[in-house]
Amino acid sequence: MPHSKIYAIVLNEDKCNGCTNCIRVCPTEAIRVKNQKAAIIKKRCINCGQCLAACPNKALSGISDDLKSIEKFPYRIALVDPVLYAQFHEDVLNPQSILEKIQRLGFHMVYEVSRSSPIITDFTNSYVNESAALPLISSSCPAILRTIQIRFPDLIENILPIDSPAEIAAEMAKKELSKEKNIPKEDIGAFYISTCPARSFSFKNPVGRDFSSVDGTLSIKDIFLRISSMKKEDQNPEKDYLPPAFFPHGKAIGWGRLGGQSQALAIRGFLAVDGIENVLSILDEVEDNKLKLLWFLECQACTNGCVGGNFCVENSFVARNRIRILAEKHQAYAPTLEPKSYEGYTLQKEILPFDISSLDEDLSEALAKMEKINEVLETLPMINCGACGSPSCKALAEDIVLGYASLKDCIVLLKEKQ
Repeated sequence: MPHSKIYAIVLNEDKCNGCTNCIRVCPTEAIRVKNQKAAIIKKRCINCGQCLAACPNKALSGISDDLKSIEKFPYRIALVDPVLYAQFHEDVLNPQSILEKIQRLGFHMVYEVSRSSPIITDFTNSYVNESAALPLISSSCPAILRTIQIRFPDLIENILPIDSPAEIAAEMAKKELSKEKNIPKEDIGAFYISTCPARSFSFKNPVGRDFSSVDGTLSIKDIFLRISSMKKEDQNPEKDYLPPAFFPHGKAIGWGRLGGQSQALAIRGFLAVDGIENVLSILDEVEDNKLKLLWFLECQACTNGCVGGNFCVENSFVARNRIRILAEKHQAYAPTLEPKSYEGYTLQKEILPFDISSLDEDLSEALAKMEKINEVLETLPMINCGACGSPSCKALAEDIVLGYASLKDCIVLLKEKQ
């Protein structure tokens, strides 16, 4: 069964019939269909997973690690996102029970990603008064960061310069386990139970840092199925585990849904937007300086936020409501946090734009190709039907000039010649 790896996504060519549904939903025009098979222009892909949801044949799937991969480390940490709680009805499994079951899968520590959110909130509230570039744009969604690098490079300076909740939680958990067990950090592996392919990719290719503290990802779907099949009497043979500590902080749990991060801030000028197309529209307005009174912008590529990720099981609207109920239930609890320090948690490297528009390294050649693209474009019908395998007539013109396609691919022109 042939497969081809596309960043954090796998294409099963046996299932792909070239239906073109994927090219219609791709927000960065990263997909082409040639010879009845999908193909990806890697430098354009943001790993948002829109193509996974659109494919009727399930030919595309997200990549995550197998549970056996945790055995590479003598000590293992499971990083649990609040989104996992929302996959279960609380009458069936409450958060504490879920954490206990995860630990039986072979982890020495179960650590909630939400424990990092107060640090990010404190940093944001302090940084918003210092930043000259407003609104600040949340750095929590890796698909959005890559979108900005590709399509909105002028907004890179607006990105909140702090790591994602999972990245910070991994560092916090490793410090805690290392101190508790008196073991070197290099013997500890931190594995994030991932909501989507974009997160899986982000740890292998981190933004703003040289390397990630997250050593691998396990899909929520896989962990959900394993937990659901576990019996009460199932026990883990290991004895030196730390008991899981549930961290019932309402505002932190609320980060699992759209608006959770924004609502944790003590400012009024925030906006939370979900769905990649909606995000693109808002970023256009920010780039055009139309949202002058906005201080903070929370963008999530998936509908309803991370509860809408491709690795999730439950309907995103149902899951979002469960997160809301959990957050309200634990709202009154205010945990004691470590001293406020952002050292090691802020982005240390400059975020660079991705140039996806370059037609040629030689400027004169690039200009000549641009002129040729315009000439080809004038011959095309400009109906953007996608039947040619390119997402638009402009994209087809570029593909023709770059040698990836020909005028014969245009169905409309072929019919006109008959």
